[in-house]
This record gives sequence, structure tokens and C-alpha cells, in this order.
Amino acid sequence: MAATLLSTALRGSKIQITVIESPDIETIGVGESTVPSIMDFVQACQINLKEFVQATSASFKLGIRFDDWLTPGESYFHPFGRVGKDINGFDFYQAWLKSLADGQETRWVDHSPSAIMAEHERFMLRPHHSQNWVLSSYAHALHLDAVQVARYLRSLCHQRGVIRTEATVNNVIVDEKAFIRSLELDNGSTVNSDFFIDCTGFTGLLIEKSLQVGYQDWSDYLPCNRAVTVQTASVGHPVPYTIATAREAGWSWKIPLQHRTGNGYVFSSRFCSDEKALDTLVNSVSGPMLNEPRIIPFVTGKRKKIWHNNCLALGLAGGFLEPLESTAIHLVYKTLVHFIKHFPDRDFDADTEQAFNQKIDADYEEIRDFIILHYCTAGRGDSEFWRWCQTMPVPESLSEKIRWFRLRGQLEHTPGQFFTRDSWCSILEGMNIRPQKYHPLLDAFDRQSLASTLNQNVQNIRSTVMKMPGHHEYIREHCPANSATEK
Repeated sequence: MAATLLSTALRGSKIQITVIESPDIETIGVGESTVPSIMDFVQACQINLKEFVQATSASFKLGIRFDDWLTPGESYFHPFGRVGKDINGFDFYQAWLKSLADGQETRWVDHSPSAIMAEHERFMLRPHHSQNWVLSSYAHALHLDAVQVARYLRSLCHQRGVIRTEATVNNVIVDEKAFIRSLELDNGSTVNSDFFIDCTGFTGLLIEKSLQVGYQDWSDYLPCNRAVTVQTASVGHPVPYTIATAREAGWSWKIPLQHRTGNGYVFSSRFCSDEKALDTLVNSVSGPMLNEPRIIPFVTGKRKKIWHNNCLALGLAGGFLEPLESTAIHLVYKTLVHFIKHFPDRDFDADTEQAFNQKIDADYEEIRDFIILHYCTAGRGDSEFWRWCQTMPVPESLSEKIRWFRLRGQLEHTPGQFFTRDSWCSILEGMNIRPQKYHPLLDAFDRQSLASTLNQNVQNIRSTVMKMPGHHEYIREHCPANSATEK
């Protein structure tokens, strides 16, 4: 991803990009669910979307369905895109609360085009410059085969002049100013460079083992520290959403691609053994297993500095927040966007580095709080793990946000934040958390007029969605996976 985006952004600058890729170090490659910013990445890299979807066996994703988080047997949906339309300058959520108080019974998700599309398994790419507010309000991401994505981007980078060296780094040479000078490889060569991007995963070979920036451990806030993963053959057509199901000691994911399904169980070793987690996952999947299950340990948190001197830590080398909201690839992209905006010259000005780190730190903390929200508001108390979550420690930034929401449904949103008010409201509504009051000025709204507006909007969403093709039919007609890719 770094080489592809930078080779696009730096085109014409005469800056040479070299990728050092070890044939001896296995790629984790289990994160296959994304958020809508993946579409920004595809566009920024000038990638043909149809070609990309076909080469990566992708399916489309309109949001996440959360099963059994409130109580076993109940589900709720976190949709992408807008939910409703603001009315007379007031946030739609406030207008919806007012309608409930007036006796209306529409669901929150009835006002989300993405949610209704997912519910009926419908899909089409959003048309450009549509005058229909329904067609301009939904958003989507992709379910991807991570290994195929890497293969596709590698080929693209080669076409764009990126040098690829297949070797393992044996030694990192650091100068007296704590800047990386060069890398010694196992093929006997040495690579000198002005800047280095550390993509060595949890190891953090450059940023941690060589520059020793330190790590902020967020395990106290996020209890899960292991995952077991397995791929299975597809059973039925892929649905246009990810499924996250609460389990006894964590949660499991189901990610449907065109050619197979990705499955995993994220759990806490404090409340569950590896053997029990493996049994839970194997007993919950559908279709034959295509590989041996893998156990992946992790520590949630981030490096104390993502950019230090002439080194940028990317992906797992920079930090890890469990995949509950599929934000890992988003954080890679966002880190690169911030880096391009703060791109250094040879002076490596410390203020530029500090400004970058403040931006990406805020992104990590925002996503951390949003993930914690799912645990601390979950209604389950039927296992030791979920009872722990009922009294778990919560960052002050999150507890204040929840407090204000409970009071009157207001959520502060800072420009640049990824998760919108609609996303926060979707999780809180899904967990049956409602404000005590709505905004008092909503009482000036005419009751019948408000009800009519909301009902008309719901009808517009449903009538527009039902004209769309099915998700599977859309893929089959426009972007089926390449036969070589499927194999």
C-alpha cells in the first residue's frame, strides 16, 4: 500500500522507492474487511475499481451486522454512509428522537440506505452527482483477499518504477543522531536511503528494535489479546456486510468473499484457552475448512511515536487495534495521507514530525474509544468475560461522550474524525442506549409534518433500494473474480 500510494503521489519528483520483501517471513494476511476509505485509496492510487475487485475476489460491504451483543438472538446493524437527512438545521438523530416521543415507530436503520440495501442484499455502485438523496447517501467498502491484494499492488508498483528487492534485513545501521543510515541484507548487499518505512509487523524491526521509541499498551481498555483464524469454502452467495458475533470470551467474524469466506475468533486468554477458542470457531463456521487454523497473539496499543527521525511505522509495526470495526487498512491509508501532507525535506524538521504524530495519535485514540464502546455498552452478562466488560475501565474521553449522549443525545464531532455521529448513534441504539431527552427546540416542529417527512423518506429509501440488483447478481454481471484469481 505504501509503495503504491507513494509512487503515485511522488510521481515526477525523482524520488526512488525500494521495497525490501523477505521470502522467509510469513504475511499475517487475515484482515480482509475494510471501511469506505478503501475507495479513497483506490482512487488516490489511480486504480481501476473493476479490475481491482476482479483481481482480489472482492465483494462489497455496506456495514457490519452485530449478532448477540445485546442479548443472544438479537442483532443490530452499523451502516456506512448517512442515516436520514438533517431537518431545518437539526441533526437527524434529534428529529428521529422527537418522532419516537410523538408515537412514531420507525427503526433507526429504516432511515439508512446502506442498512436497507444490506437487509435485502441489494447493491449497485453509487452514481456520480445523483440528484436522488438516497443514491447519494450510502457508502460502501470491500471484502478483500489480502494475499491477492498484495500480489496486485506488487505488480502495479513494478509498472510504476518501484524497485523490489527480495531479501531479509540482517542488520540496521543507526548513526549517532539516532537516524537510520542503511540496512544490511542477507544477500550481502547494503541499502542506503534518506527515509525508511517500517512494515515489519509486530516485530517493529526499525521503529522499535533499532530506534526504541516504546509502546503504549492499551490492554487495560481492550481485553482481547489473541485471535484464531481459518478460511472456509463459500456456502451460498456472499452477503454485502461483515458479521461480528459475540462469543463467550470475545467475538467472531465472518467475511464473505467471492471465492471463499474468512472466519476468526478474537478472544481474551484470561477467559479462554487456545483450545477452547479453536473449538468455538471450528464449530461455528459453515463450509469445509481450506487451511489449518492459526493462532495470532497481539497486544493492543500503538508506538509512542509513529514517525521518529527518518522512520515511519506502518500497519502492525505502528500499532494494533483489534479488527472489530475493520480499521487496520484504514489506519495504514490514513497514516500515509498524514505523512504525504507532512512530507519532510532533508532537514527533518522536528515540528513537522510532531504535527504528524499528533494527527495520527488522535486517529488511533478515536478508533480505540469507538471499539471500547462496543464492549462497555454490551448488554450481555452471561459469562465471566462479559461481566468484566460491564465494569471495565473506560478512557475519560469516552466516558464523557457517553455521558453527554445519555443526557440529550448530543455527540461532538471534530473535523477529521473517521466515525460520524451516525456511526456512534448506530452502536448506541443497537445496544438499547437512548438519551433521556431530545433537543428542546424540536418541540417547535409540527408533529404531523415531521411524521410525514420521516415516513416519506423511509418509503423513498425502500422504493429506491428495491429497484437495485441483488448483490450477487451485480458482481456476476459487472466484476466477477478472475478464474485464475479464484484458484
